Amino acid sequence: MATTEKQLVRACLDGQQDAQQVLYGKYKAKMFGICLCYAKSREDAEDMLLDGFMKVFRDLGQFQFNGSLEGWIRKAMVNTALMHLRKKHRFNFQTTGNELLIEQVTVEPDTWQNIRVEAIIQLIQQLPIGYQTIFNLYAIEGFSHKEIGEQLDIKESTSRSQYTRARRALQELFLAEEMSETKT
Repeated sequence: MATTEKQLVRACLDGQQDAQQVLYGKYKAKMFGICLCYAKSREDAEDMLLDGFMKVFRDLGQFQFNGSLEGWIRKAMVNTALMHLRKKHRFNFQTTGNELLIEQVTVEPDTWQNIRVEAIIQLIQQLPIGYQTIFNLYAIEGFSHKEIGEQLDIKESTSRSQYTRARRALQELFLAEEMSETKT
């Protein structure tokens, strides 16, 4: 059994199934969480996860050990999720015509502290696909609006406005859920 990351990758490249199972087992939970953020359902996330790991194993020889293996796998998962979304959904971004006038959304610092990760993912999944995708790419993955624009073939200003609207929609979903919980 491989003891270091480098040995694990080499064993996977040699076709050792036990090493592939170790690699999959080591990263599947984190990568499933990433897929859930982009998917509309658990089933979609499972499809993204499996396709993503197929690509990881297919392209593992391209990993250069310059960064972390986890980061490289994460990038493969995000790209796989985006490919799934492009196939399944057309991105319809709502624009106002003047995307440079972006409202600032203020979120109280305590707003998100007491909410579970699973609940946040469920709220994100309720967003329209365009909002959901841009929110994930910017807030979770750390892409710039310029990079998002290039990846999705949209203007940088459209990415900014969609992110602002996604944050506002998430805040409204959170408040609505919070109010429904206090009624029960």
